[in-house]
Amino acid sequence: MKDQAPFIPNSPDDDPVPPATLRVFGTRSFFWLWIAQVTSSTGDWIGLIAILAIAARVSSNSGAAVSLVMMARVVPGFFLGTLGGVLLDRFDRRKVMVVSDLGRAGLLVLLPFVNGLLALVLISLALEVFTLLWGPAKDASVPNLVQPEQLSSANTLSLAASYGTFPFASIIFSLLAALAAWMGSLGLVHVLRVDQEALALFFDALTFVASAVIVWRLPIPRVHERREKAEGSSTIGEIKDGLRYIAEEPRVRGVIVGLGVGLIGAGAMIPLGPVFAKQAIGGDAATFGLLMSALGVGAAIGVVGLLFVQKRIPRETVFDFAVMGTGVSLFLAATFSSTFPAALCVVLLGACAGTSYVTGFTVLQETVRDEMRGRIFATLYTVIRMCLLIALVISPLFSDFWQWIFHSVLSVGTVTVGDVNYTFPGVRVTLWCGGLLTLGAGMYAWWSMKHTLAPPASGTDREADAA
Repeated sequence: MKDQAPFIPNSPDDDPVPPATLRVFGTRSFFWLWIAQVTSSTGDWIGLIAILAIAARVSSNSGAAVSLVMMARVVPGFFLGTLGGVLLDRFDRRKVMVVSDLGRAGLLVLLPFVNGLLALVLISLALEVFTLLWGPAKDASVPNLVQPEQLSSANTLSLAASYGTFPFASIIFSLLAALAAWMGSLGLVHVLRVDQEALALFFDALTFVASAVIVWRLPIPRVHERREKAEGSSTIGEIKDGLRYIAEEPRVRGVIVGLGVGLIGAGAMIPLGPVFAKQAIGGDAATFGLLMSALGVGAAIGVVGLLFVQKRIPRETVFDFAVMGTGVSLFLAATFSSTFPAALCVVLLGACAGTSYVTGFTVLQETVRDEMRGRIFATLYTVIRMCLLIALVISPLFSDFWQWIFHSVLSVGTVTVGDVNYTFPGVRVTLWCGGLLTLGAGMYAWWSMKHTLAPPASGTDREADAA
């Protein structure tokens, strides 16, 4: 069972990092995996910015074209997520990650020569397929590289690598644009086809090649028993096994429902933020920027604070109340009509959301045995994408609906109590509904995990029991 242990020292480089600056990473192997993720995430953000720029160029700034390209980055997850999870549980995850990185690098090199919207959409689809394989493979491999007690810290660092690289990617893209302009002044543009998007994409391809080189050297174990089991079962059978496992395992079910349904509610703040800042608070674009900054600060506070409480409170309890706290803070933020108290509530919202994200991934890594881990994380990614899309599409429609109900049907758009006027714009009522939905998701997760009869077992413990 050595290959299936949560952490397997195969070389001196895999020993725990000695007390030093890098101690937070737990092991050298995870440190290099994190470096690969930072590199890959930076490439993802640069590529997304460049692809959107290309979409605007080839379509003469058509908003529908940009939306179509964005849909191409979302749709594959609905159909290929669970199937990709089966592949991750059948094959060497390290090789899957390397192939995904090299595949993305090759596609990005082709993008500067694309002049049609159809080709851009097809390449975007292929890029997303590789991304859907890389992310779950990374999350499923983390328990093989760190000790169980280090999983929460590892997931905190992974969250920072996924979303904290966006500002740096934006800066890099701007610098590359300036470099492209300078090269254009030297007459190199027509010779090398170097423009703002092309230079960014060539650099982007190099980030994925660098990530592939790093991952190839990592001691991610090859689980022969997992492959032997897969050879004796069909793909459909493995998909059914994964879905049955989710339905029967309270912790897994609670995390997926809590994160997914909670995202439908809390995710409404993303498309409705500018409208909320204007109609509910009476602010402008600067007010919306302040709220988004408060959200980011709160998320940072949440994931850092989690490092200090993770050993004192059961992770399931932290997850349940973090999801419920996300719903409550969203409801309170939508209630206030002043910037300062609303921003404070958004800080709390970010803290609870960041905590629930990190803790949810940690609970899954501790609970799910290794041969099932790829399918479970692929399913989670699919649920998250689907719920986020629902939030982005449905919440603006709900906002218009409630605006019509309160202002046209009920004629109670404003209520006056003494000298105080309180408004009921549709965006406020929609965010209230989102907060209540997220609160309900947290309560369901708490109810589901409450019915668990035994404490979570690591992958090794579960595999030993099965043997």
